[in-house]
Amino acid sequence: MTSSNLLDCIETQTGPEPAWTILWLHGLGADGNDFAPLVPQLLRRGWPALRFVFPHAPVRAITVNAGMRMRAWYDIAGFELDRREDEAGVRQSMAQVEALIAREGERGIPPSRIVLAGFSQGGAIVLAAGLRREQPLAGLVALSTYLPLAANSIAESTQAARTTPVFMAHGSLDPVVSELLGRNSRDALQALGMDVEWHSYPMAHQVCPPEIQALTMWLGARFASVG
Repeated sequence: MTSSNLLDCIETQTGPEPAWTILWLHGLGADGNDFAPLVPQLLRRGWPALRFVFPHAPVRAITVNAGMRMRAWYDIAGFELDRREDEAGVRQSMAQVEALIAREGERGIPPSRIVLAGFSQGGAIVLAAGLRREQPLAGLVALSTYLPLAANSIAESTQAARTTPVFMAHGSLDPVVSELLGRNSRDALQALGMDVEWHSYPMAHQVCPPEIQALTMWLGARFASVG
């Protein structure tokens, strides 16, 4: 995929010559602006310079929303998210994310210093892409989401990718992606031997301050683990 075909992104750097990249995928119907305002809340004194990359998903028709066109990482055919999944859309989005990861490599940030994060649909792509990598990333952040194409994702997971630490958080009152679906995905990752830090909060399909605080601590541990 050439640079001209890369997804459009919003970028924020916390200092010159960033040493790490956090690539963050938004949810259904949102865009890259959705989580950009969180950057100041995530930062802590003493952290290395970071580059935050917030891509915009392509615009596509969403079956469950009466065919309305919106930014989405894949189509949703019904309310049972883990059935009748849009495999072609998931795989296309994984390829687009891989192209962005490759660009970070060209800019001097290796996979070992890239954290792939996402919310809802974006988080699903994070898990699907992260499990299949031959070069593991520094970490995966999956918020209010689930593992798509679960059987295939598990079968296609690599031994290297299974060493990637994962942060997952979910709302116990989530009416969009049930917490049970998130917990089942967590269990599937742990069955692969993956290190999954799990948090549950009394909230709906959203993020909350305690969740951001926990994520900040987890990110800090990632930065400290790589010299």
